[in-house]
Amino acid sequence: MTITAEPTMRVVILDSFTTDHGGDPWDGVRAAGTVSIHPRTRPSEVVARCADTDAVLTNKVVLDAAAIAALPKLRYVGVMATGANIVDLDACRSRGIVVSNVPGYSTDSVAQLVFALLLHLTHDVAGHSTDAKGGRWAASPDFCFFRQPLRELAGETIAIVGSGAIGSAVARIAGGFGMRSIAALVPGSTSSGRRPLLEA
Repeated sequence: MTITAEPTMRVVILDSFTTDHGGDPWDGVRAAGTVSIHPRTRPSEVVARCADTDAVLTNKVVLDAAAIAALPKLRYVGVMATGANIVDLDACRSRGIVVSNVPGYSTDSVAQLVFALLLHLTHDVAGHSTDAKGGRWAASPDFCFFRQPLRELAGETIAIVGSGAIGSAVARIAGGFGMRSIAALVPGSTSSGRRPLLEA
């Protein structure tokens, strides 16, 4: 969705720390008008910081019905995350305030983290590296050194709870490792074509 900004638009960023990881990612936002950037915002600070604001960007700072009611000029809320459950959508809808989020922004990184953790469990790369640096491999009487039995992923089965973008990305990567994927039933769900998690 594209929001055409007016030169006089006032924008408040409530929790910039979630994206301030070196450099300045806010130049595009500054083109919209006057921007106030806050690394973190307490719930008690929301209304004061957003007074006379046209647009608010938030990652985890809650905008509830009371806050929205106290911001008469608010026209847009941008949630810098996948879920928009931190915003009272009904309150925004009743006022005609546009709310957007960024679904899918973390799909690949979350799926990648799944395999980083899986490889840690099967190979303990960090522990092995520490032991190798500490001289245990060099001191080993054999040509190789194992701190634990290594387990190959090829031929293993991975049960994936959820078949959204992240679950699908995990299944795709698992295929690259030669793994078999099965869809597991979300506990409490009755979706067909899936196994209960404990049976997966």
